Amino acid sequence: MTDDRPAWARRIAAERAARDWSQRDAVRALRAHAPTELPAEDSMIRQWKRWESGQMPNDFYQPIIAALFGTVTHALFPAPSRRDGDREILAASGMETLEIVSRLNRSDVDNATLDALRITADRLASEYPFMPSEQLLIEGRQWLRRVVELHTKSLTLAQHREVLALSGWLALLVGCVEYDTGARHAAESTRQAALSLATEADHAEVAGWAHEMRAWFALTTGDYRGVIAAARAGAETAQHHGVAVQLAAQEAKAWARIGDRRQVEVALDKGRRLLEGMPYPENLDNHFVVDPAKFDFYAMDCYRLVGEDKLARTLAEEVLRAGTDFDGTERSPMRNAEARVTLGVTAAREGDLELALTMGARALEGDRQSVPSLIMTSRELAAEMKRRYASEPAAQDYLARLHTLGQEKPGFLPQ
Repeated sequence: MTDDRPAWARRIAAERAARDWSQRDAVRALRAHAPTELPAEDSMIRQWKRWESGQMPNDFYQPIIAALFGTVTHALFPAPSRRDGDREILAASGMETLEIVSRLNRSDVDNATLDALRITADRLASEYPFMPSEQLLIEGRQWLRRVVELHTKSLTLAQHREVLALSGWLALLVGCVEYDTGARHAAESTRQAALSLATEADHAEVAGWAHEMRAWFALTTGDYRGVIAAARAGAETAQHHGVAVQLAAQEAKAWARIGDRRQVEVALDKGRRLLEGMPYPENLDNHFVVDPAKFDFYAMDCYRLVGEDKLARTLAEEVLRAGTDFDGTERSPMRNAEARVTLGVTAAREGDLELALTMGARALEGDRQSVPSLIMTSRELAAEMKRRYASEPAAQDYLARLHTLGQEKPGFLPQ
């Protein structure tokens, strides 16, 4: 039988089942997250049944249900419709690339040109999940050079700060792609340049993302205390910006790898509360925007590491659903790859080698990859394979493939 309930209703039921809760258990747990007294238990159970059958909860109950399952409202329930981000960005500037470049060659720069540059930087950041790394790196570096050259022009003080900020955003993007492709030293130099530009421009958000990159670099190289230090420094700098949510998530990932379950929950809850209080993003595709669905991705990683396999699997399935269009096109290929690793890990732990290998192999197939992150998570699946299936030829083939990937990107060789 097909389940024609809305995705959010199926997820509520799946989240409850992952915790081994009855509907009565769920209602009792819900009370702890409610700001006021809820109706009687039998009435709430009837309400819960209606929710699981597909009747949308009202605005009062939506954030309470989200908090119950450790997520945020718009990750669980449909968000207000938005115009297509890419088309909106491309239509907004009214300038072709050639015209923008020609304007940059003038002795002074008008605000319309700066607006076009802002839109161009946003477009490039929005291409991060999809554009091949080599192409994005070329374009990002070209635009970064063009913007940096504006410092030689006649600029007002406000324009000077705007150019510094734009340079910072482009440097962040270039640094991320450099790290994705294994160019660790170049990525760190670019990150430091972005931080310097942010400091000169007094731009807290760019500075926060520069710290977040440091946390990400540290996470993928096993420096977990370095992750925590970078995350806390960034949070202090950019506590009112969306990057603070991702910084909390990086801290949670580090605590999960250290093995401190309590600190994992503290960091995740800090990030969830920050995100719940922020407005819904205008452009979900921008790499430097923390969208609600991304929070489920963070939590998935943590639950996999602390051995909460049912929760990790439920969230992995949700990440794949949210990151895939109806026609099968992947909107979030890098997140989807790590979700498949998570499904592989949970399958391996449950004795399903065939599914574990299938998921592990599919995770390595994508054209757009963050190699350090993918190797880091795949290493966890490799550990399960070695522990449980070391004598199986198929498992040995997967381990050899992962080892080859690590050799192709020096510095990220699986342990």
